[in-house]
Amino acid sequence: MISITSSSYAVHFNETAFLRLNEHLSKANYSKIFILVDENTHNFCLAPFMAEIHGDYDFEVIEIEAGEINKNIATCTQVWEVLSELDADRKSVMINVGGGVVTDLGGFVASTFKRGINFINVPTTLLSMVDASVGGKTGVDLGALKNQVGVINQPEMVLVVSSFLQTLEERQMQSGFAEMLKHGLIQDQLYWNELKALSSLENIDKLIYHSVTIKNEVVLLDPTEQNIRKILNYGHTLGHAVESYFLENPKHELLLHGEAIAIGMILEGYISYKLTGLPKDELEDIKSTFLSNYPKIDFSPEDIEAILKLLKFDKKNSHGNINFVLLKKIGEPEIDVKVSQELLEESFSYYKN
Repeated sequence: MISITSSSYAVHFNETAFLRLNEHLSKANYSKIFILVDENTHNFCLAPFMAEIHGDYDFEVIEIEAGEINKNIATCTQVWEVLSELDADRKSVMINVGGGVVTDLGGFVASTFKRGINFINVPTTLLSMVDASVGGKTGVDLGALKNQVGVINQPEMVLVVSSFLQTLEERQMQSGFAEMLKHGLIQDQLYWNELKALSSLENIDKLIYHSVTIKNEVVLLDPTEQNIRKILNYGHTLGHAVESYFLENPKHELLLHGEAIAIGMILEGYISYKLTGLPKDELEDIKSTFLSNYPKIDFSPEDIEAILKLLKFDKKNSHGNINFVLLKKIGEPEIDVKVSQELLEESFSYYKN
């Protein structure tokens, strides 16, 4: 596959990925190479990754605990301290091998350690390949609030190696699939139709490539999310609130990111139908597609009230207004739409029925 060039780096795929990595390491003359993993990628991905690196380099492996619950400043502090103890300097590099938690947190740690060292991302989940691979967003959660602390900073390169997906359980694959469906909804109705017709997620390379292409084209137009890049947040305003609520509420089982965003896309689809003209048949198509791929969640009135209170923390907000990305039709989004409390509550009723 041809590499995809972003603003200051490229996304390389499969065999080309390791070829470009070895070329880069041979020329960069890094003082030390740090590899950040969690316990899952340490067990399943580190050895095959290391086997592809040619050359005599000074490696140090840093392991963090897996899971969104560990994507916080406390974990960053631990990694910063390890970097200091191991004499990392500004000519060091951090290679983040893992899902979105590892790449988001690792990118943030690297971007802030000694005011910034180089980093390379190696996403190992479908979600991180199609979402975290492009755009330079790094950061961590603040309590249960998603991605409240971070910076936009670009990696040296991103390596998408689809063989790592063989280590994932089906639920994790489905989580990433939700972001791919979102790419169809905001930019490409033919892609949406192709994805919803799939019977399995085998032979997924060309679909990953298409999703990365869509996201990259949007990011190149608006690197710092002042305008058009906001469309990538379709489903995420309510979806992140749902995800945060389940993260902080011990009586509920944790939802994966894609599972929460799937709910958000149904809710925001209904709001689109009411406010921006999304046709009724397309709304029903969105709802049926997501409910056929993701479990339906039973929200109590208390759950809904708590979720809606979390909307005030959404990163797209400005001047006290909660701004939504909605759809005029599949493939045609509209940004910065304000939504009434009554309609927000109504969207949950639509989801439940």
